[in-house]
Amino acid sequence: MLILVLFREGLSELVRRWSVQEEYSHGFLIPLVTGWLLWVRGDTVTASMGRPAWSGTALVVIAGLVHVLGQLSAILIVSQLAFLIVLLGMILAFGGFPLLSVCFIPVAFLIFAIPLPYFINASLSLELQLISSRLGVAFIKFFAVPVYLEGNVIDLGTYKLQVVEACSGLRYLFPLVSLAFLAAYLFRAPIWQRAIVLFSSIPITIAMNGIRIGAIGVTVDKWGPLLAEGVLHFFEGWIIFVASALLLLTEVYLLSRISGQRFFECFGVIPDAAPPVPRKSVGPARDRKPFYACLLLLLATLCASSFTTNRVEVIPTRSRFVTFPTNIGDWDGHPSLLDPQVERSLALDDYLLSDFTNDGNVVNLYVAYYASQHGGKYHSPLVCIPGDGWSISTFRRISYGTDHPVNRALIERNGVRQLVYYWYQERGRQIASEYWSRWYLLYDAVAMDRSDGALVRLITPIESDESDEHADHRLREFIRALEPALNGFLPSRDVRATWADTHRPENKTE
Repeated sequence: MLILVLFREGLSELVRRWSVQEEYSHGFLIPLVTGWLLWVRGDTVTASMGRPAWSGTALVVIAGLVHVLGQLSAILIVSQLAFLIVLLGMILAFGGFPLLSVCFIPVAFLIFAIPLPYFINASLSLELQLISSRLGVAFIKFFAVPVYLEGNVIDLGTYKLQVVEACSGLRYLFPLVSLAFLAAYLFRAPIWQRAIVLFSSIPITIAMNGIRIGAIGVTVDKWGPLLAEGVLHFFEGWIIFVASALLLLTEVYLLSRISGQRFFECFGVIPDAAPPVPRKSVGPARDRKPFYACLLLLLATLCASSFTTNRVEVIPTRSRFVTFPTNIGDWDGHPSLLDPQVERSLALDDYLLSDFTNDGNVVNLYVAYYASQHGGKYHSPLVCIPGDGWSISTFRRISYGTDHPVNRALIERNGVRQLVYYWYQERGRQIASEYWSRWYLLYDAVAMDRSDGALVRLITPIESDESDEHADHRLREFIRALEPALNGFLPSRDVRATWADTHRPENKTE
C-alpha cells in the first residue's frame, strides 16, 4: 500500500494512457499476467526464500532518488521506472537473490505496461509510416498495379491512400513484442532461440503491416475506395495482428523441432525444480532488518516527494504576449485566439497565435508558454499535426547559424502543402531535439528550480507553383525578424526571477 501511495501519480498516468491510446490498451493485461506467473509458481517462490539482502535497500535508495527527480522535472516515466526498481529492491530485501532470480522476469515484464513518452511515440510512428508505405507500394507493384509514392501518400492515380498515424503498425507492434517476450520466457529452449523469438516480433509486425497497406491498395484499385475505410479497414487490422501472432507461433514450432521437442512440451510456466533453500539460511527475525529498512526509506521518500510536490518554483518575470507587437520588420500581424476548449486542454500560462503577412506571403506564428511545466506541457507538433488530419511527408532537423537548430516538416492534407518549423525555447536555450529538451528540463529543475519553457512553431503554405526552397527562405527571413521581438517574452537563462505561488504537478507528462 505504501508503494502505491508513493507512486500514485505515475500509476494513475499509466491507466490514463492505457485508456486513451489503443497501442497501449494491452497494458491492462500486463499486471494480470505478472500476477498469474507469480501465482502459478507459488511453490517455487516459497522454496526460493533466501537470506534477505541489504543490496535491496540500495535499490530502494536509487529508486527514491529517481522518483524525486521525476517529481522535480514532471517527467512521469522516470517515476514509473522507479516503481519497478522499488519492487525489485523489496524482493531482494525480503528473500534475497534466490527469490529475485525467480521473480525477476515476471516483474520485469511490467516494463511493457509503461507507454513510451509522446514524442518518442510520435517519432517512431512517423518512421514506421514511411517504412510501411514503402513496403505497401512494393506489394502493390508486385500485382502490376501502377502506383506512385510521395512521403506517406500512396497515389493510385484515381485514388490516394494516406498512411496516417493509425496505420503505422504501433497498435500491433507493442502488443506483439509483449507477447513475444512472454513466449520467449516460457519457451524451454537455448537462449539464442529465445532471442530470435523476441526480436523477430519487430520485423514480423512491420512486414505484415506493409502487406496490409499493400492489400488495401490492390483492393481499392480493383473494387473502389470504400474498401479502404470503415469496418473493413478495422477488420483487416485485426486479421494482420492475428496473422502476426500465428507467424510468431510458427517460428516457435520450427525452433522447437530443431531442438527435438514437441510443440506443446516446449513451454513451461514452472522452471525445473531447484533445491530448496535450507530453512536455517533464512536466519532469525533480525534478518528482516533489510526489509524494514526499505519501508523506512519508502516513508522518507514519500516525505521528500511531498516536499518537492509542494515546493515553490522560481518563476521568471516576463512580458505577456498581449503586448507583443503586431508588426515585426516588414510583416503585419493579425492576432487570433485558440478555441476555448483547446486552450483549457493545453493548460497554457500564456500564448501567441497570429498570422503575419508580407506582400501576399503568410506565416502563422504560434508560441505556447508555460511558466512551470509541472502544471502542463506543450504538445509536440509531431503529435498534433497528424491529429489534425495532416500527413507528414518529410521530417528532418536543420539549423541556420551556429545556435539555431529547428525541426522542419513538410505536411500535406487534401492536396494542400505546408512547411512547418518548430523548436523549444527553454531557459535561454533554443532546442530542437525532444530528447535534449527533456534532459535540460530535468537538469534545470534540480539546478535552477525552474521549468519554464515555450514551443515556437511557424507554418507557411506552399503554393502549387512554388518550390520548397522558396518557402524555406520565407520562414528564415521571418525568423530573423521575429527573434529580437521575442526577447522579453521568453525568459533567458539569467533573467531576474521572482518567487511565485506554489505550482502543483496536477497534469504531469512523461
